[in-house]
Amino acid sequence: MTIHPATKADERALFVLKTKGAMTALHLAEKLGVSVVATRKQLGRLEEAGLVSYREMTEGRGRPERLWRLTAEGHDRFPDSHSDLTLELIASIRRVFGEEGLDRLITEREETARTTYGAMVEDRNGLEDRVAALARQRQREGYMAEVEKLDDGALLLIENHCPICAAATACQGFCRSELAVFRAVLGRNVRVSRTDHILAGARRCAYRIEPGGRDA
Repeated sequence: MTIHPATKADERALFVLKTKGAMTALHLAEKLGVSVVATRKQLGRLEEAGLVSYREMTEGRGRPERLWRLTAEGHDRFPDSHSDLTLELIASIRRVFGEEGLDRLITEREETARTTYGAMVEDRNGLEDRVAALARQRQREGYMAEVEKLDDGALLLIENHCPICAAATACQGFCRSELAVFRAVLGRNVRVSRTDHILAGARRCAYRIEPGGRDA
């Protein structure tokens, strides 16, 4: 019988694995600020519930370590927004209006996003501030967004969750549209390229952002 975790501690552990990716019990314990023994017990409960799994990782001559990650059911703890209704609406639009009608819907959504995000970044000074403002808006929309500065000076906009994943799976035009929006609102002299893609099997979506010409 599957046992779903109910404690805030368990939900916090799942959130760390969702946003930071696979890690050992020791690394997770450090993130949570608790003992390794307590974390291992917690991971055992979550594994029994079907929410996490592990693979053994061997480095050098030491004992193999368990690298823990979310299962598909664990990822489902962070649900797609109204996914069933979204899929029904996309199917209905295709049936009634065809692909052209669906393309018009995506274009309209893209224009709305450009206006919204453009207003968020237009008064910001510098690329770093503009990307930070964009990430805050995406965070409010449920994308679990954050920004990292890379060693070479480029920025990485990370989205640890996709609240429209069902829609994007049914119609990948939504993903293409989001990339186009980012490029539009960050400016002509900014290069934006997607480096990680949930629909391609990655655990997150990520975008490399740096000064320069447009990527194809």
